[in-house]
Amino acid sequence: MTTTTGDAPPAPSRTLTVVSADGAPLHVEVHGPDTAPAVVLSHGWTCSTAFWAAQIRALAADHKVIAYDQRGHGRTPASPACGTDVLADDLEAVLTATLAPGEKAVVAGHSMGGMTIMAASARPAFRAHAAAVLLCSTGSSRLVAESTVLPLRPGRLRTWLTGHILGSRAPLGPVTPVARRILKYATMGAGSAPHMVETCARIVHACPRTVRHAWSHVLHLLDLDHGVRELRVPTAVIVGTADRLTPPVHARRLAEALPDCVGLTELPGLGHMTPVEAPDLVSGRLRELVTAYAPHLKEGS
Repeated sequence: MTTTTGDAPPAPSRTLTVVSADGAPLHVEVHGPDTAPAVVLSHGWTCSTAFWAAQIRALAADHKVIAYDQRGHGRTPASPACGTDVLADDLEAVLTATLAPGEKAVVAGHSMGGMTIMAASARPAFRAHAAAVLLCSTGSSRLVAESTVLPLRPGRLRTWLTGHILGSRAPLGPVTPVARRILKYATMGAGSAPHMVETCARIVHACPRTVRHAWSHVLHLLDLDHGVRELRVPTAVIVGTADRLTPPVHARRLAEALPDCVGLTELPGLGHMTPVEAPDLVSGRLRELVTAYAPHLKEGS
């Protein structure tokens, strides 16, 4: 992820508008050479393609890196349709539009982006194009019940309060010192550098509150345990041990349920924003997955 104001993602090789199954337009960026091994990046709730800046910079010289904005995020317009089926539709549309027939990619998802992959795991386009998967800081169910954003004992009260906080309609307002402290506490490790906190705050605060609220309900009701069992490609999992939004219990559960888990990495002291907090590690894991499972443009090439 971007680490300073001057570390924005490079200009994409091309941008395109991909039309999803229901006609919704999606903003998509393609970085790097078209003939290079492909990586597809799916960001999380309240984020945008800018969240993957470090991975784009690290990989685009010798990979085709495809990043897209989820509905209502970044440069993709909001849509009345919200739900896991919509997330899956959108990912399928992006894969079909940006990858050639037979072309395989490593598909990475952070938080809601990981849930997008789980939702799409049994879809034909996903199975045709996904060579391997990287799941960062995500879970498949019980997100609100197992969140530790509020320092209370687990139970109905904590779940109720957490749901109301995460689903708030309140505007986040400008990025102030207080706002940075709140965001750091909720989403990042205690040792996160100020420039990383600033980057995440600016991305999250740019998400419209109506979009934040609408998708919070999808996350509250999420149940994609079946999607994990259908994710049959080699899949690596990364989580920060200080993640309050999707604590390590989720990652461990994923690792146990995945048909082909190729590694669970727990990062001491890091929070929910692992691609930002550990950019080199996440980029390196993507390279490893490409080398092992998707080294060529097309099968048999």
